[in-house]
Amino acid sequence: MAKREISVILWNIRSLFNVGSVFRTADGAGVSKIYLCGYTPAPVDAFGKYRPQIVKVSLGAEKTVEWQKTAKSAQGAVSLIKKLKKGGYQILAVEQSKNSVDVFRFRSVNRRQKFCLIMGNEVSGLPPKILKSADKILEIPMKGKKESLNVSVAFGIAAYLLIPRGIRHLTFKSGLISLKVIRRQRAFKKKQVPPRKNNQLFFVRG
Repeated sequence: MAKREISVILWNIRSLFNVGSVFRTADGAGVSKIYLCGYTPAPVDAFGKYRPQIVKVSLGAEKTVEWQKTAKSAQGAVSLIKKLKKGGYQILAVEQSKNSVDVFRFRSVNRRQKFCLIMGNEVSGLPPKILKSADKILEIPMKGKKESLNVSVAFGIAAYLLIPRGIRHLTFKSGLISLKVIRRQRAFKKKQVPPRKNNQLFFVRG
C-alpha cells in the first residue's frame, strides 16, 4: 500500500511547547507538511533564530518536517483549505461540534486519499468559517470530567488512528488498545521478509 500523504493546519496554537510536541509527533506519523496559521508561532523567530521552547520539545523535528507560516486570518485559512482540496486532500477538523463524528468510528471513503488534519486553539478551538470548510469534523470522546485533551495529545491520537498502513482496526477492552496487524507490506531489498501471522496482536495500555 502506498504511503498516505498527510498535512496539518495549526490554527492559533498559543503554546510554543504544544507546537514543538506536534512537530515531534508529526515526524513520527510521517506528516509531509505543517501549516502554521493565525498566531501559531513558527520554529524560527523574526531574527532567524530557532525558538528554544519549540526546539526543546520537537528534538529536531522542526528540521525534518516541512512547515510554512501562512494564513493570518480565518478567511486566509479557508483559502488554504480550498487550495488543499483542489490538490486532492480530504479536510478533517478535530473539534467538538454537534456535527462531529467519533474519531474511533470514522472510516475514510478512500483510505489512500491524502488528508489534512486541522487543530484549533487550546481554549476557543476552531472558528465556524474553518469548520464549515472541513469535509468532516472529528471528535475524541471524553469519559471523565474534563471537556477536552491537550491539543498535541489530541493530534497524536487522531493522526495515528487515521494512518491505515498495516492496521485493520482498533478495539477497546479493559483499558487496553488492541491493534491487529495484517502483514508486513514490503520485503527488504534483496532479502525476502516472511509476513507476520494474520492474527498477531500488540497491546498498548490506555
